[in-house]
Amino acid sequence: MKVLGKTLVVTGAGGGIGRELVLTLLSEGARVAAVDINKDALEETIIQAGKNSERLSTHIVNLTEREEVEALPGKVIEYHKEIDGIINNAGIIQPFVNINDLDYEKIKLVMDINFYGTLYMTKTFLPYLLKRPEGHITNVSSMGGFLPVPGQSIYGASKAAVKLMTEGLHAELKDTNVKVTVVFPGGVNTNIMGNSGVDRNKNKDHNQQQASKLLTPKEAAAIIINGIENDEYRVLAGKDSKLLDKFYRFSPKRAAELIAKKMK
Repeated sequence: MKVLGKTLVVTGAGGGIGRELVLTLLSEGARVAAVDINKDALEETIIQAGKNSERLSTHIVNLTEREEVEALPGKVIEYHKEIDGIINNAGIIQPFVNINDLDYEKIKLVMDINFYGTLYMTKTFLPYLLKRPEGHITNVSSMGGFLPVPGQSIYGASKAAVKLMTEGLHAELKDTNVKVTVVFPGGVNTNIMGNSGVDRNKNKDHNQQQASKLLTPKEAAAIIINGIENDEYRVLAGKDSKLLDKFYRFSPKRAAELIAKKMK
């Protein structure tokens, strides 16, 4: 689906990949409904959109609350008149601890935002997309959704759920006007750790060194939008995601052992 002249809803639009998705879509002539729970972050997205903000609406929504999500299509249609696609990008990671040490409250929050938030958005907007000449659903999973990362097992489980749900949705909608894409970003230099409440100061120098090697949010957004415009089934964003996808297919156990070793 070409994005020019289309209206797309983007979650997690207050920063990182989400904000860059909004800005890039606007620069390519799309109309955008930007969704985030953080009002100040959305206001910064408006500022960065500049003159393109006339095609931008912002919506403060808690994706874990189904009623708030179900009220969203009416607000988007009121502003933009129509909805052609959604990009479910919002997500958080967990503290870097093993399952045995992770409390249920944090487990529930990760699953509620990453999986149920994506599910609520998908089920809520799909009936509207089916009425359009063409529509598109893009769900952002993660490299951690196909490859286990010690200390991020629940995050990985939530993203694996997004992966399989999206692949199943693709099969269910194959004879309709709605195309479906699942995205697997590798390492991207975003503030997901801070937004997830994870301590960023630990090993600060090492983290800064690693960040310089990562995909930028702008680069990741460009890859995702290219995938949408080409109706791709799956998008691997980043060299690490592409490489580890092949390695994991070849030898799941060896790939998992490699990641476990690196995590130490």
